[in-house]
Amino acid sequence: MNAHIPLILALDVGTSSTRALLFDAAGAEVPGVKAQETYALTITSEGEVSVDADKLVAVVAQTIDQALQQAGAQASSIGAVAADTFWHSLVGVAADGQEAVTPLITWEDTRPREAAAALRRQLDEAAIHRRTGARLHASYWPAKLRWLATTQPETFKRAAQWLSFGEYLHRKLLGKSVCSLSMASGTGMLDIKKRAWDRPLMETLGVRDEQLPRIGDLPDSIQGLRPEYARRWPALRDVPWFPAVGDGAAANVGSGCVDARRWALTIGTSSAIRVVVPPERVEPPPGLWLYLLDSRRALLGGALSEGGNLLAWMGETLRLPPLKDAEPQVAALPPARHGLTILPFISGERSSGWHAEAQAVIAGLHAQTTPSEMLRAAMEALAYQLAQVYDQLLAALAMRDTSLQLIGSGGALLNSPTLQHILADTLDTPFYPLLEHEASVRGVALLALEALGVIPDIAQAQTTLGDPVMPDPQRGQIYRSAMARQQELYMKLVGEW
Repeated sequence: MNAHIPLILALDVGTSSTRALLFDAAGAEVPGVKAQETYALTITSEGEVSVDADKLVAVVAQTIDQALQQAGAQASSIGAVAADTFWHSLVGVAADGQEAVTPLITWEDTRPREAAAALRRQLDEAAIHRRTGARLHASYWPAKLRWLATTQPETFKRAAQWLSFGEYLHRKLLGKSVCSLSMASGTGMLDIKKRAWDRPLMETLGVRDEQLPRIGDLPDSIQGLRPEYARRWPALRDVPWFPAVGDGAAANVGSGCVDARRWALTIGTSSAIRVVVPPERVEPPPGLWLYLLDSRRALLGGALSEGGNLLAWMGETLRLPPLKDAEPQVAALPPARHGLTILPFISGERSSGWHAEAQAVIAGLHAQTTPSEMLRAAMEALAYQLAQVYDQLLAALAMRDTSLQLIGSGGALLNSPTLQHILADTLDTPFYPLLEHEASVRGVALLALEALGVIPDIAQAQTTLGDPVMPDPQRGQIYRSAMARQQELYMKLVGEW
């Protein structure tokens, strides 16, 4: 038997692009097979961030077309298809299960913020957080469903079922779907301990059992493409397609962060710090969430709605050169000497205060402020917000930072040495850049190999890391003082956690 097969076709559906790569039986990327397609979101001043679900399916299909063409004869060795998608998306479908009656509402959409506030007044949020691992926030399904029921009642009634994009993709390609525990936990409607949809929330929201997708675990694959796709992709016609998992969960696996000793720090479009923990032993503190990776493993962490999107917005607004060209100017500036304090909430706040209505603020501008100083201040502001997540994780797990290894992934982070140093200094811990630049998509490939029994445990997969970025205590003190100023501004303008 060829030690390199079966091959895994791994799909990654991100917030602005989709990718398809091929991995061998050891979890190594197959050279020459890397397809990527971009797509545009619908973004409005009211807070909408959505996309037509069928258009996104078409983009994913184009990505698969390209990957199979690049694979050539190797396509016949594909043994399974695995996928990760962004967490927290919601689309309503008609009775046939395949016609979208709403756009795909993404995690970044803040229109349900008032619905979330209304639910907080009505319900015991702390009890819901204990059961589901999620707060009542615009990102999650409860607020989205209440908002749709209130603002679009006819559409809400027309929806026969509610799905995440991973399930909708499988409905379109295979005619059926399974909602993984990973994806279900990201909705904010899953009772983590019972591994079932949360009954009190369903009753409050007027959602029936048959309107929520069937839950399964990662090995619960489906197969048998619909005729049009079977003709289009004969190599994939009869192979198993595994349920989609959340992109953050996949990034942890692809980074080798699958136990409490290794933590994943990701900055792509958004940002997060996550650690794999036993789900039965951990209760998330108010600033953090708890999602499932599978039936045996959970992720405790916190996420910001800002990351590379904030830096890209800064660059476009200030008409800066591309980040790689602006980097030397930003790197040359001294730490936090620009006099700026930024609340970076261009897409509302998630961790740690969960104020979806929060807006970005830049304080301390003067006539001599330069665009480079504003960009550096934005990087520092992200680091301060992530430091709050990091500190809460240390406290929740009663750990010392000397007993863990922080692994970094995501394009916005790995492409900016300045941001890496700011983070290492602010968190006061060594930072290890991940040299496997495709963390999420590699992660789902490894999970598929584990489910197939090809590898016994994802923890045994080798991960390649770069040299650590070491913290500088003197700069760290400067950043922590600036972080305190950010918190003071936050308390004045946004409010309590």
